Amino acid sequence: MSGNPTFVDEDASSGSGDEANILDGHNKHQSLTPHSGRRKRSRKATGDAIVDAMLEIAAASKMRAAAIMKNEERFTISKCIRVLDEMQGVDQSLYFYALDLFENPLARETFISLKVERRLAWLQGKFRASSSSAV
Repeated sequence: MSGNPTFVDEDASSGSGDEANILDGHNKHQSLTPHSGRRKRSRKATGDAIVDAMLEIAAASKMRAAAIMKNEERFTISKCIRVLDEMQGVDQSLYFYALDLFENPLARETFISLKVERRLAWLQGKFRASSSSAV
């Protein structure tokens, strides 16, 4: 190399683009950082924004999980059994069929969501359909 310092623009090379470097015969790398303070603040702001976004995602996920749990609590097997026990006209075979049916979360939700006067007819229809398909 010659004795004159050479300026290397890092943006044009394979470097990070954060600093302009001076190369000379004695010092391999000397940094001049005219804008590094502003860029560090920008990186911190970006990092803070990412952290904030991640916290919002975590909070939304917790809220969704709580809503799912609350929904599942409305349609538990034990609640279905309590309702079934209060119903009139349920014989033993229909009762035990209903217990098997309540293993299905969608069936539990349907059963609980139906009006009281429609539950027995719905159960009997399901029972008849399963009995005729088993033959």
